[in-house]
Amino acid sequence: MSSPTSAPQTSQTHRSNGNSPALDLIALRDARSPAAEAYRTLRTNLLFSSLDKPLHTLLITSTAPDEGKTTTAANLAVTMAQAEQRVILVDCDLRRPGLHTLFQLPAEPGLTNVMLEQDDAPIPLHQTSVPGLLLLPSGPLPPRPADLLGSQRMERLIQRMSEQADIILFDTPPVTAVTDAAVLSTRVDGVLLVLQAGKTRRDRAREARRLLEKVKAHIVGVVLNNARLEHYTY
Repeated sequence: MSSPTSAPQTSQTHRSNGNSPALDLIALRDARSPAAEAYRTLRTNLLFSSLDKPLHTLLITSTAPDEGKTTTAANLAVTMAQAEQRVILVDCDLRRPGLHTLFQLPAEPGLTNVMLEQDDAPIPLHQTSVPGLLLLPSGPLPPRPADLLGSQRMERLIQRMSEQADIILFDTPPVTAVTDAAVLSTRVDGVLLVLQAGKTRRDRAREARRLLEKVKAHIVGVVLNNARLEHYTY
Protein backbone atom coordinates (compact mmCIF):
# COMPACT_ATOMS: atom_id res chain seq x y z
CA MET A 1 0.00 0.00 0.00
CA SER A 2 1.28 3.42 -0.82
CA SER A 3 0.67 6.54 1.21
CA PRO A 4 -0.46 9.51 -0.88
CA THR A 5 -0.22 11.97 1.98
CA SER A 6 -0.53 12.58 5.69
CA ALA A 7 -3.22 14.83 7.12
CA PRO A 8 -1.61 16.36 10.21
CA GLN A 9 -3.29 17.63 13.33
CA THR A 10 -6.87 17.19 12.07
CA SER A 11 -9.60 16.79 14.67
CA GLN A 12 -11.50 13.53 14.58
CA THR A 13 -15.27 13.85 14.61
CA HIS A 14 -17.88 15.67 16.60
CA ARG A 15 -18.43 12.54 18.68
CA SER A 16 -14.90 12.35 19.99
CA ASN A 17 -13.81 15.93 20.60
CA GLY A 18 -16.94 17.87 21.50
CA ASN A 19 -16.13 20.69 19.09
CA SER A 20 -18.69 22.37 16.86
CA PRO A 21 -19.22 20.74 13.45
CA ALA A 22 -17.43 23.50 11.52
CA LEU A 23 -14.19 22.82 13.42
CA ASP A 24 -13.84 19.45 11.72
CA LEU A 25 -14.07 20.96 8.22
CA ILE A 26 -10.58 22.44 8.33
CA ALA A 27 -10.44 22.71 4.52
CA LEU A 28 -13.40 25.07 4.72
CA ARG A 29 -12.67 26.80 8.03
CA ASP A 30 -8.97 27.51 7.54
CA ALA A 31 -7.97 26.90 3.93
CA ARG A 32 -4.44 28.23 4.52
CA SER A 33 -3.62 25.82 7.35
CA PRO A 34 -1.09 22.96 6.97
CA ALA A 35 -3.89 20.43 7.48
CA ALA A 36 -5.99 21.94 4.68
CA GLU A 37 -2.93 21.90 2.44
CA ALA A 38 -2.44 18.22 3.29
CA TYR A 39 -5.96 17.46 2.07
CA ARG A 40 -5.26 19.34 -1.16
CA THR A 41 -2.08 17.29 -1.56
CA LEU A 42 -4.13 14.14 -1.04
CA ARG A 43 -6.56 15.31 -3.72
CA THR A 44 -3.72 15.95 -6.15
CA ASN A 45 -1.98 12.65 -5.43
CA LEU A 46 -5.20 10.73 -5.96
CA LEU A 47 -5.66 12.52 -9.28
CA PHE A 48 -2.16 11.71 -10.52
CA SER A 49 -2.22 8.14 -9.20
CA SER A 50 -5.20 7.38 -11.44
CA LEU A 51 -4.30 9.06 -14.74
CA ASP A 52 -4.62 5.81 -16.70
CA LYS A 53 -7.95 4.95 -15.08
CA PRO A 54 -9.56 8.00 -13.43
CA LEU A 55 -11.28 7.48 -10.09
CA HIS A 56 -15.00 8.14 -10.32
CA THR A 57 -15.95 6.30 -7.12
CA LEU A 58 -13.79 6.24 -3.97
CA LEU A 59 -14.49 4.47 -0.67
CA ILE A 60 -12.97 5.81 2.55
CA THR A 61 -12.62 3.45 5.51
CA SER A 62 -10.44 2.84 8.57
CA THR A 63 -9.34 0.00 10.83
CA ALA A 64 -11.32 1.08 13.91
CA PRO A 65 -13.72 3.82 15.08
CA ASP A 66 -12.47 7.38 15.67
CA GLU A 67 -9.43 7.23 13.39
CA GLY A 68 -10.65 10.19 11.35
CA LYS A 69 -12.19 8.57 8.28
CA THR A 70 -15.32 10.75 8.32
CA THR A 71 -13.27 13.92 8.79
CA THR A 72 -10.98 12.80 5.96
CA ALA A 73 -13.90 12.02 3.63
CA ALA A 74 -15.56 15.38 4.34
CA ASN A 75 -12.42 17.48 3.91
CA LEU A 76 -11.36 15.60 0.79
CA ALA A 77 -14.83 16.20 -0.68
CA VAL A 78 -14.55 19.92 0.13
CA THR A 79 -11.15 20.25 -1.56
CA MET A 80 -12.37 18.41 -4.63
CA ALA A 81 -15.39 20.69 -4.92
CA GLN A 82 -13.12 23.71 -4.45
CA ALA A 83 -11.21 22.45 -7.50
CA GLU A 84 -14.48 22.76 -9.45
CA GLN A 85 -15.29 19.07 -9.51
CA ARG A 86 -18.88 17.93 -9.14
CA VAL A 87 -18.76 15.86 -5.96
CA ILE A 88 -21.31 13.64 -4.24
CA LEU A 89 -20.47 12.54 -0.68
CA VAL A 90 -22.41 9.50 0.53
CA ASP A 91 -22.75 8.51 4.20
CA CYS A 92 -22.61 4.71 4.16
CA ASP A 93 -21.74 4.46 7.86
CA LEU A 94 -25.34 3.55 8.54
CA ARG A 95 -24.78 2.55 12.17
CA ARG A 96 -22.88 5.71 13.19
CA PRO A 97 -23.60 8.40 10.58
CA GLY A 98 -21.80 11.69 11.05
CA LEU A 99 -21.58 13.58 7.77
CA HIS A 100 -24.97 15.27 8.12
CA THR A 101 -23.84 16.74 11.45
CA LEU A 102 -20.55 17.97 10.01
CA PHE A 103 -22.40 19.83 7.26
CA GLN A 104 -25.32 20.78 9.53
CA LEU A 105 -27.90 19.05 7.34
CA PRO A 106 -30.75 16.61 8.17
CA ALA A 107 -30.01 12.88 8.28
CA GLU A 108 -33.19 12.07 6.35
CA PRO A 109 -34.22 11.54 3.67
CA GLY A 110 -31.07 9.74 2.69
CA LEU A 111 -29.47 6.63 1.26
CA THR A 112 -31.71 4.05 2.89
CA ASN A 113 -34.84 5.99 1.98
CA VAL A 114 -34.04 6.00 -1.73
CA MET A 115 -33.02 2.34 -1.62
CA LEU A 116 -36.56 1.45 -0.58
CA GLU A 117 -38.06 3.42 -3.47
CA GLN A 118 -38.36 2.55 -7.15
CA ASP A 119 -35.16 2.81 -9.18
CA ASP A 120 -36.33 6.00 -10.87
CA ALA A 121 -37.25 7.77 -7.61
CA PRO A 122 -35.49 11.12 -7.04
CA ILE A 123 -32.20 10.82 -5.15
CA PRO A 124 -32.42 12.98 -1.98
CA LEU A 125 -29.15 14.85 -2.50
CA HIS A 126 -28.68 17.75 -0.09
CA GLN A 127 -26.81 20.86 -1.20
CA THR A 128 -24.01 21.73 1.23
CA SER A 129 -22.58 25.18 1.85
CA VAL A 130 -19.80 24.29 -0.60
CA PRO A 131 -20.66 24.92 -4.28
CA GLY A 132 -20.45 21.71 -6.26
CA LEU A 133 -20.67 19.43 -3.21
CA LEU A 134 -23.83 17.40 -2.63
CA LEU A 135 -24.44 15.11 0.36
CA LEU A 136 -26.49 11.93 0.42
CA PRO A 137 -26.94 11.34 4.18
CA SER A 138 -27.47 7.93 5.69
CA GLY A 139 -31.20 7.87 6.29
CA PRO A 140 -32.68 5.52 8.93
CA LEU A 141 -30.77 2.40 10.01
CA PRO A 142 -31.86 -0.67 8.00
CA PRO A 143 -32.02 -4.19 9.49
CA ARG A 144 -29.02 -5.50 7.48
CA PRO A 145 -26.75 -2.67 6.27
CA ALA A 146 -24.22 -4.92 4.51
CA ASP A 147 -26.95 -6.59 2.43
CA LEU A 148 -28.21 -3.17 1.35
CA LEU A 149 -24.76 -1.88 0.38
CA GLY A 150 -23.96 -5.04 -1.56
CA SER A 151 -27.24 -5.19 -3.45
CA GLN A 152 -27.86 -4.74 -7.16
CA ARG A 153 -30.03 -1.78 -6.26
CA MET A 154 -27.00 -0.09 -4.69
CA GLU A 155 -25.04 -0.68 -7.87
CA ARG A 156 -27.81 0.91 -9.93
CA LEU A 157 -27.93 3.88 -7.54
CA ILE A 158 -24.18 4.40 -7.97
CA GLN A 159 -24.64 4.39 -11.73
CA ARG A 160 -27.39 7.00 -11.46
CA MET A 161 -25.30 9.24 -9.19
CA SER A 162 -22.34 8.94 -11.57
CA GLU A 163 -24.38 10.79 -14.17
CA GLN A 164 -24.53 13.79 -11.81
CA ALA A 165 -20.96 13.87 -10.49
CA ASP A 166 -17.33 13.76 -11.51
CA ILE A 167 -16.51 11.75 -8.39
CA ILE A 168 -18.48 10.04 -5.61
CA LEU A 169 -16.97 9.53 -2.15
CA PHE A 170 -18.36 6.88 0.21
CA ASP A 171 -17.75 7.11 3.96
CA THR A 172 -18.09 3.57 5.33
CA PRO A 173 -17.70 1.85 8.72
CA PRO A 174 -14.26 0.54 9.77
CA VAL A 175 -13.38 -2.45 7.63
CA THR A 176 -12.40 -4.68 10.58
CA ALA A 177 -15.59 -3.95 12.54
CA VAL A 178 -18.31 -5.00 10.09
CA THR A 179 -18.44 -6.29 6.51
CA ASP A 180 -20.04 -3.16 5.01
CA ALA A 181 -16.82 -1.61 3.68
CA ALA A 182 -15.51 -4.84 2.18
CA VAL A 183 -18.84 -5.50 0.48
CA LEU A 184 -19.09 -2.02 -1.03
CA SER A 185 -15.40 -1.97 -2.01
CA THR A 186 -16.15 -4.39 -4.84
CA ARG A 187 -18.42 -1.79 -6.47
CA VAL A 188 -16.05 1.21 -6.46
CA ASP A 189 -12.91 2.22 -8.36
CA GLY A 190 -10.68 2.58 -5.32
CA VAL A 191 -10.34 2.41 -1.54
CA LEU A 192 -8.56 4.89 0.74
CA LEU A 193 -7.58 3.52 4.15
CA VAL A 194 -7.35 5.99 7.05
CA LEU A 195 -5.02 5.32 9.99
CA GLN A 196 -4.29 7.45 13.05
CA ALA A 197 -0.73 8.04 14.20
CA GLY A 198 -0.16 6.75 17.72
CA LYS A 199 -3.47 4.91 17.83
CA THR A 200 -3.87 2.46 14.95
CA ARG A 201 -2.42 -0.92 15.85
CA ARG A 202 -0.17 -2.66 13.34
CA ASP A 203 -2.15 -5.88 13.55
CA ARG A 204 -5.38 -4.02 12.79
CA ALA A 205 -3.78 -2.31 9.79
CA ARG A 206 -2.58 -5.67 8.48
CA GLU A 207 -6.01 -7.20 9.05
CA ALA A 208 -7.71 -4.30 7.24
CA ARG A 209 -5.42 -4.81 4.27
CA ARG A 210 -6.05 -8.56 4.28
CA LEU A 211 -9.83 -8.13 4.35
CA LEU A 212 -9.76 -5.67 1.45
CA GLU A 213 -7.37 -7.74 -0.63
CA LYS A 214 -9.50 -10.83 0.02
CA VAL A 215 -12.36 -9.26 -1.96
CA LYS A 216 -9.89 -7.86 -4.54
CA ALA A 217 -10.51 -4.25 -3.57
CA HIS A 218 -8.26 -1.68 -5.25
CA ILE A 219 -6.41 0.06 -2.41
CA VAL A 220 -5.21 3.37 -3.85
CA GLY A 221 -3.42 4.54 -0.72
CA VAL A 222 -3.32 5.30 2.97
CA VAL A 223 -3.84 8.51 4.94
CA LEU A 224 -2.05 8.89 8.27
CA ASN A 225 -4.07 11.25 10.45
CA ASN A 226 -2.58 13.36 13.25
CA ALA A 227 0.99 12.80 12.07
CA ARG A 228 3.31 15.37 13.61
CA LEU A 229 5.32 17.30 11.04
CA GLU A 230 8.63 18.60 12.37
CA HIS A 231 8.89 21.14 9.58
CA TYR A 232 6.33 22.62 7.24
CA THR A 233 7.68 24.79 4.45
CA TYR A 234 6.32 26.14 1.23
